[in-house]
Amino acid sequence: RPSEEQKLFDSAHREGAAGLINPVKLSGRAPQYTSDAMRAKIQGEVEVEIVVLADGRVGAARIVRSLDTQFGLDQAALDAARQWSFQAGTLNGERVAVLTRINVGFSLR
Repeated sequence: RPSEEQKLFDSAHREGAAGLINPVKLSGRAPQYTSDAMRAKIQGEVEVEIVVLADGRVGAARIVRSLDTQFGLDQAALDAARQWSFQAGTLNGERVAVLTRINVGFSLR
């Protein structure tokens, strides 16, 4: 039996569908580096697949390309992405849930 998140992934419109206008990020905080990842000097990007709901909130998120499972950066990327807000995607003028991919970056500058 699929989870609620899986149902969102399965039912959302895919980027690139005819007539679909993709969601646009409005706001969101940067991910929190873990102290262990800082000590290990891990940098790069986590690719996250998200479902942007018709109200612009992120309804589901999952890792597509991992950066770090050992020191918590993958989880930090998911936590950050779930807090972002978007201008909702539309299909034929109606707000719809859209499945899209984002990159969440970690840089020690």
